[in-house]
Amino acid sequence: MKSGDKLYIWQADDWPHWRYDLAALANPLAEVSRAQGLLLGRLTDVGLALRDQASLAVLTDDVVKTSAIEGEQLNVESVRSSIARRLGVDIGALAPVDRHVDGVVDMVLDATGQAQAPLTRERLFGWHAALFPTGYSGLAQIRTGAWRDDANGAMQVVSGPLHRQRIHYEAPPATRLEEELAGFLAWANATTPEPALIKAGLAHLWFVTLHPFDDGNGRIARAVGDLLLTRADGSPQRFYSLSAQIQRERRDYYDILERTQKGALDVTEWLAWFLGALHRAVDSAQDTLDAVLGKARFWQRWAGTPMNERQVKLLNRLLDGFEGKLTSSKWGAIAKCSADTALRDINELMALGVLRKAPGAGRSTAYELTELCQI
Repeated sequence: MKSGDKLYIWQADDWPHWRYDLAALANPLAEVSRAQGLLLGRLTDVGLALRDQASLAVLTDDVVKTSAIEGEQLNVESVRSSIARRLGVDIGALAPVDRHVDGVVDMVLDATGQAQAPLTRERLFGWHAALFPTGYSGLAQIRTGAWRDDANGAMQVVSGPLHRQRIHYEAPPATRLEEELAGFLAWANATTPEPALIKAGLAHLWFVTLHPFDDGNGRIARAVGDLLLTRADGSPQRFYSLSAQIQRERRDYYDILERTQKGALDVTEWLAWFLGALHRAVDSAQDTLDAVLGKARFWQRWAGTPMNERQVKLLNRLLDGFEGKLTSSKWGAIAKCSADTALRDINELMALGVLRKAPGAGRSTAYELTELCQI
């Protein structure tokens, strides 16, 4: 970037005076609000225990997917166990959890469970330190719990091999961060005129544009957005995951973000995309709720049937959305039992009518639930 060039939104003369066409966003806002109302209406009828299970499922998806957007794969069972332990939700046996998983969970739960508390630099520093408990991102040592200092050059978002990297974005210099973040935090904590969902979209964009940390900016920007969404909802329980929706639409997300950061301060297009993704996230939450209710009905049906711990564990894995095909070898690996024991477990459940052979499984026999009761 040459001196004097204005390639990025933060270089505009009137930065950061965001502009948007509220009339053009009125319909998307109304549609999101209607979808939220339909979801919350269903949730009021299912009881506290099932709401807790739905929230656990959504938060697990949120933590896993906000890391997956950055190319980091977390163990789903470890994440679920970490969240369940903190929320006091009974899920039976808990999986082992490492401090890295706990750190991501801590950030997400603090952002949503303490949304009414002020967003401060110390709080952001705590989130960042939780994301990088060793002080390393991969093999690189980074500044944790502090704004970046640009000691190794300007903060840039790049892709491609080293010899022909493409620069997608360059963030404001580190010398501006104290002033920039002070303005952002004052706005985030103040009562401002924009609609609450618009404010959440602006907060996400504003923070990721400042890119104030050496690493973890995307995850923290999404947590900031979740905090503002939680304030808008008026409930600390989360029943939809915007991060999961962004993961599903990751290419579109990066495309709209790059266009916006290289454009003018009219961010109507970004906000329209944000509201659309939010709407789709709320719609997806209906499927999550269906799964939670289906799981409850399943166990109501089979409550009087004796099953061992391995069978209960594997059935819960299927009910929670098992990826791929369940074979006897996978059963044995997950349940930590011999192949003969795994096959005996499966045959018992098939005799009861709980499991059946999956059609079209190829050379390896796979198994699936015979019936999942629908609500």
